[in-house]
Amino acid sequence: MARAQPRPRTPSADVTGSLLAAAGELLEAEGQDAITVRAVAGRAGVAPMGVYSRFGGKDGLLEALFVQGFEELHRVINGARGADARERLRLGCLAYRAFAVAHPNRYELMFRQMKELDLSPEALEQAERTFAQLVGRVEDAQVAGVVRPGDPVDIAQQVWNALHGGVTLEGLGVTFSADPERTFARMVETLLTGLASPDAR
Repeated sequence: MARAQPRPRTPSADVTGSLLAAAGELLEAEGQDAITVRAVAGRAGVAPMGVYSRFGGKDGLLEALFVQGFEELHRVINGARGADARERLRLGCLAYRAFAVAHPNRYELMFRQMKELDLSPEALEQAERTFAQLVGRVEDAQVAGVVRPGDPVDIAQQVWNALHGGVTLEGLGVTFSADPERTFARMVETLLTGLASPDAR
């Protein structure tokens, strides 16, 4: 009987990236519950101790995925360009949904971990940076006169509440709409109309 060949080990310099990539693949395919130290290490071809030495354990790995998720969401929204401030705000909202629909398990982890993990200030800063991105688009729309005056943070929170509620219900399958994408787009349009300055209506 032939002796089983040992699993090739990942070069040390690539271990951190390989572990994070393996965790991301498991997350996308099977959800957060599939992420264990042993499963991630095995998928990456790394000894389980590698997870502890680089991430401190499962919680550190989840925090890294949390940060990675918000970095990607920030990039997606940043790529949503438009001809004017209102259009950039609208397209940013649609990009938010597109990210959540394309990566439901990652999206769920990002917001679940805000409550379940004792996140580092650096991790929370990345989430806050993404929210600040929305605040910036609201401020631009106010300067352009297409969103009413007021506290841009409060207005951005109103927008985020609506977006998160919409994608969460859709992700849970709690929708009666035949076309959730169109319904979401109409919700965004209704929201922006409601937030418009009197002169822009």
